[in-house]
Amino acid sequence: MSVDVDALIALTIEKQIPLEKMISAIENSVTEAYRELPEAKPQGRAVLNRDTGEILIHVPLFDEEGIYKETVTDSPEGFDEAITKLTRREIKERMRAAKDADIVEEFSARVGDVISGIVQQGRDATIIYVDLGRWEGKIPPNEQVTTEEFKHGDRIKAFVVAVIQGEKGPEITLSRTHPLLVKTLFTLEVPELKDGIVEIVGISREAGARSKVSVRSHRAGVSPKGALIGPNGARSKAVTDELKGEKIDIIDWSEDPAQYVANALAPARVSSCEVVDLDTKSAKVVVPDFQLSLAIGKDGQNARLAARLTGWRIDIHPDNPVERILKPKPELEIAPESEQDPAQNPAD
Repeated sequence: MSVDVDALIALTIEKQIPLEKMISAIENSVTEAYRELPEAKPQGRAVLNRDTGEILIHVPLFDEEGIYKETVTDSPEGFDEAITKLTRREIKERMRAAKDADIVEEFSARVGDVISGIVQQGRDATIIYVDLGRWEGKIPPNEQVTTEEFKHGDRIKAFVVAVIQGEKGPEITLSRTHPLLVKTLFTLEVPELKDGIVEIVGISREAGARSKVSVRSHRAGVSPKGALIGPNGARSKAVTDELKGEKIDIIDWSEDPAQYVANALAPARVSSCEVVDLDTKSAKVVVPDFQLSLAIGKDGQNARLAARLTGWRIDIHPDNPVERILKPKPELEIAPESEQDPAQNPAD
C-alpha cells in the first residue's frame, strides 16, 4: 500500500501538523495492527518510505547468537486492505486533533470575555447549546438564569467560563449568571471603561433579578455613573435589555466605608451610616421609616446585595424607633457574601 507523499506533505502544511509526527502516527498504528495478527513476525514494524510513500512491514533477522543479519519484509495476506483503512483513519484523527487544538487555543483566549452566538436545539433539553461559528458552546443548568427562556435561532451573549479538550472534542462552557457578564457587557457599551477613564470596582449579582455595580472615575470632571448610564440611559438600557430586564443599580464607590455602605443601599435614602467595628466590618445604617422596606428590599435582596458589594455587615434601623414600636416593621442585619452560606445564593 502506498501513500501520496506530496498530498500528505500539502495536508500537513495546511493543517500545521509536523510531517514526521503524522508519518510516525501512521507507522505506529499499522505496527500495532500487524502485531495483533496470529502470523505476525517478532519485532515486525511498519515503515513508510518518505520518497515513494510505500508502507512495508520490516522484520529484522538475527543469527543463533542474536546478532543482526538482515531485514526482510513481510506481507500477510489481506493486510494491505487493513493498512489502507488504518492510514485513512489515522490521517482523519490527526486532522481532527489539529482542528480541535486550534479551537481550544482560539477560545481559550476568550475565557473571561463575552461571546455571541445562536441558540441551537440540542440533545439535552436542560442545556442551552450555542453555535459559535467554528464550534458549539454549552450553557449548563447551573450557569442558566431560571427566568430566561431561549428558543432555537435566538441570538445570545454569554460569558466564557472555561475551555477544555474533552473526549469528544473541545468543550466550551458558557454562563449567563456570572457577575462578570454584567461588567463585560458594560465594557462593550461604555468607551470610558475601555479607555480606563472609568473603572468598575465591584459587582454583586442575583442573576435575573438585580445587580449592583460600584464605579469610580480616574479623571476629574467625568461622572462614572453618568458614563455607565449614557445619554438618555441608552448604555445601561442596552445592558438591561441583554439581561432580559434585570435591574441594575449603579452606585459611586468611596474610600470612606460608611459612605460606600450608604451608597450601596441605593435606591433607598440613608439618613446616616456609622462604622461600628472596623475589624469585623460592621456598620449601623439609619434610614427614614418609610424607606426601611426599600432599603431592605424584597426578601432582603437589596441589603444582601449591598453587603456582598461592600464586604460589610449592615445593620439597618428606622430613624423613628418610637413609631416602630407602635407599628412594628422588620429589621434586618445582612452579612457580607463571605460569611453567608453559598448554597443560599446559587446565582453567585
